[in-house]
Amino acid sequence: MTELVVAIDGPAGAGKSTVTRRVAEALGYTVVDTGALYRTVAHQAEQRGVSWDDAAAVTQVARELAAEDAIRFGPTQSGMTKVFVRGEDVSTAIRSSEMSQGASKVSAIAGVRDALLTMQRTLGARGGVVLEGRDIGTVVFPDAGAKFFLTASVEVRAERRYQEHVARGDSIDRALVRQEVAERDARDTQRPVAPLRQASDAILVDSSSMSIDEVVAFIVDKVHGLEAAAAKAPK
Repeated sequence: MTELVVAIDGPAGAGKSTVTRRVAEALGYTVVDTGALYRTVAHQAEQRGVSWDDAAAVTQVARELAAEDAIRFGPTQSGMTKVFVRGEDVSTAIRSSEMSQGASKVSAIAGVRDALLTMQRTLGARGGVVLEGRDIGTVVFPDAGAKFFLTASVEVRAERRYQEHVARGDSIDRALVRQEVAERDARDTQRPVAPLRQASDAILVDSSSMSIDEVVAFIVDKVHGLEAAAAKAPK
């Protein structure tokens, strides 16, 4: 069987993390959580007292993390990929609403994206991986064998995010969550560096009225078809 690079892009709250994990499990592939990389940069910058608006300083944080190969992924537990920085488990810390906003800001910095690009490509070079983010199919792996753009309406995505906060015991206003999702959409699609957009050859998956099971089954079926086609293609 030919193992592919599977790219799943899409806006915040589309369910990419859950879908990516379950698709990888179904295919026997490895998850490379690119969003966690940017959340980790935001977290490490905050830990050092570096403002997310200080592009030069945040870039330096990212470069040091990349040079040291400081970020490692562990096994998925309770639906969340374990993330370690120099051996410290930051999995929970980087999943806060604050770090979500921080990830959006630092990911718009060209130096940060450059620092993490090689790391992402190295992690996925051999195939048999599923990566999710906002520019996987357009920038990180433009030649990925399977590309998907997973989205849903703002209302649906905001409600999903709200329910995630409730499940964690967070006290947060539903309207504020919707505002944050809309603001992040604007930042991600309008940023000058690697803006969020659907790759021309990506398969659109609108999950507004689909269950997670339906989305996963759809993507897995498509990947199996692409694997078979790749196996038959002349070398």
